[in-house]
Amino acid sequence: MRTHSQDRDTCVPLSHSVCGLAWSRWSKMSSSGWILAVCLVVLGGEGHAVQAKERSGSERNCSANPPYLPPTAVNTTLRLRNIRASMIPLNISAYIIPATDAHLSEYIAPRDARLAWMSGFTGSAGTAVITQNKAVLWTDSRYWIQAQRQMDCNWELQQDSSIRSITNWLILEVPEGDQVGFDPFLFSVDTFDIYNTNLAPADLILKSISDNLVDKIWTDRPPLPPDNPTRLPDSVIERTWPMKVEQIRAQIIDNPYKPTAVLLSALDETAWLFNLRGNDVPYNPFFYSYTLLSMDDIWLFVHTERITEELKVYLNASCYQSLCVHLLEYSSVRTYLQSYLQRPNVRVWVGTEYTNQALYELITPEDKLLTSTYSPVLTTKAVKDMTEQRILKEAHVRDAVAVMQLLLWLEKKVPEGAETEITAALYADQCRSKQKNSRGPSFETISASGPNAALAHYSPSNDTARKLTVDEMYLVDSGGQYLDGTTDITRTVHWGKPTDFQKEAYTRVLMGNIEISRTIFPAGTRGVYMEMLGRRALWEVGLNYGHGTGHGVGNYFGVHEWPVGFQSNNIPFQEGMFTSIEPGYYKENDFGIRIEDIAVTVPASTKHSSKYLTFETVSLVPYDRNLIDTSLLNLEQLHWLNSYYETIRSLVGPELQKQGLKEEYDWMMKHTAPFLIAGASAVVSSITLFCTVLPSVLLYNLL
Repeated sequence: MRTHSQDRDTCVPLSHSVCGLAWSRWSKMSSSGWILAVCLVVLGGEGHAVQAKERSGSERNCSANPPYLPPTAVNTTLRLRNIRASMIPLNISAYIIPATDAHLSEYIAPRDARLAWMSGFTGSAGTAVITQNKAVLWTDSRYWIQAQRQMDCNWELQQDSSIRSITNWLILEVPEGDQVGFDPFLFSVDTFDIYNTNLAPADLILKSISDNLVDKIWTDRPPLPPDNPTRLPDSVIERTWPMKVEQIRAQIIDNPYKPTAVLLSALDETAWLFNLRGNDVPYNPFFYSYTLLSMDDIWLFVHTERITEELKVYLNASCYQSLCVHLLEYSSVRTYLQSYLQRPNVRVWVGTEYTNQALYELITPEDKLLTSTYSPVLTTKAVKDMTEQRILKEAHVRDAVAVMQLLLWLEKKVPEGAETEITAALYADQCRSKQKNSRGPSFETISASGPNAALAHYSPSNDTARKLTVDEMYLVDSGGQYLDGTTDITRTVHWGKPTDFQKEAYTRVLMGNIEISRTIFPAGTRGVYMEMLGRRALWEVGLNYGHGTGHGVGNYFGVHEWPVGFQSNNIPFQEGMFTSIEPGYYKENDFGIRIEDIAVTVPASTKHSSKYLTFETVSLVPYDRNLIDTSLLNLEQLHWLNSYYETIRSLVGPELQKQGLKEEYDWMMKHTAPFLIAGASAVVSSITLFCTVLPSVLLYNLL
């Protein structure tokens, strides 16, 4: 779903590769071999270009003679030589390079893409291990082909992503008693514990090296982004930052284990606390930062040169009272944390899920440490206040307009045969960019047709993009960042005649979405106990899906916002939490289906208690009725569907009219026509559609 930017200058130049022959082999050629090679380059350059074109996009073949490297492969010989040289004085036999940053972020800035620079592999998930004679990448099945296209033959690919696989390999390759180096800033507390638990019985020692070895040899590492952090306007804020600080301090006081301070490491924690936003990482409006908050002081660790005078005034940075923010250099967080820990009777509260090992390992002795899975900021942020709820709903109305524009455009353009997965993704971004308060996409669009949609986290590239056709199902999972909210929605459509199985699978996915959306549950229920509702209709016929059923969503924040959702490590649902609901089904090499909506937990009206909740769907785009087999839906599901369509009309209709989008308005009215309910099935006749759409057209023309 996500990839990081890659400097094209790192690709192997033609002068260093002849038909995939690496430079290191040139020096071993005989004189006749040299002559032949020079002839191939000088006289046969055109032929070489033809071969490159023919094999463009293919995977490397390191067993061929000579080895074949596609144009997308990156020459890492010099980089590996340099990092291996830096390992020797540190007395480490292996070095681990994860694909994350010091804040364990989902999306990382180009300057933090160390794994990509070191290996050439730009996938969002992976881990590399380098020894003096081997370089190995571990990644999951989403990226196996991509890795074979991007890595040169210096690298081995392990088709696994588990830490157990990595540690098993290290035990076989590294002698007993040797040290394995790692950057503690790039390891979570839990990740370190797993590595250490697995390696210790084999007498392998993890060595913490806080000066990253890749950074030392990365001479053209991208600089910090130029944008300064900015404050949110008052129009989208209900709680000021001093109010939020006091809210967290109240939790420090109430904690029975008596912490004296809380350490905030995740980028969204500090951004939320101070109502600030930045532009340091792709898709998420965050900036590099840590915060140490005590009852009397607030220490904000940032790149201080980027804090404007206006922000200093906003943060009360020139005073020394309990609601004044002390601005300290971002790089000084370890030093200052150590200094704070020297004080008597202090105890630091950390959330282990997003605290890196570099800071965690400093908090000793044990009586100075208090841990919870999530920090009090993350759990507090999960419940939106009334202003956040209102503006996030408003953002979804405008986002629905953009998605409807996309779907209407696709209906018209796909039969012409010129559109691809890439052009559809670009058009989705274009539609959102025209909406009020747009701040760009919230993630890389998943635009997938036919067999590509069977890959749940696929994103199109020039090598893989399919042409859109009326003969294939099409899945588009996209979202936007707006000043007042973050959106994420998936719709699956078919512009031709779907098979009976496709309709059944789609309808059963829709049934799962509806069943979760309409369920009523006690406040404090964990999502994991409701998750099977999204799967039950599929399970009944032996179908399933292999990803999670939902995740939290922020307010102009992260599109995947923990700790809300339906997994076992998510927190219980309370009123005011926003989550996605996204069951799916994927038939390998054929098609994929996902229906994703964002919903907010609201009070449910029950006969005997007021302490129950349900979900209110805030995504407002109709489902593809061409794929719905209404005979499978029960009465409650049909009533829910008709009620949802009434909501779309009442909320999105006026916005479409306001924006003068007559064609989109007519499209929306047609696709939200109510289903006629007869027994346990429903139909929409052509007369019903006519009678529904005609008045809307007349009404529109009168407005």
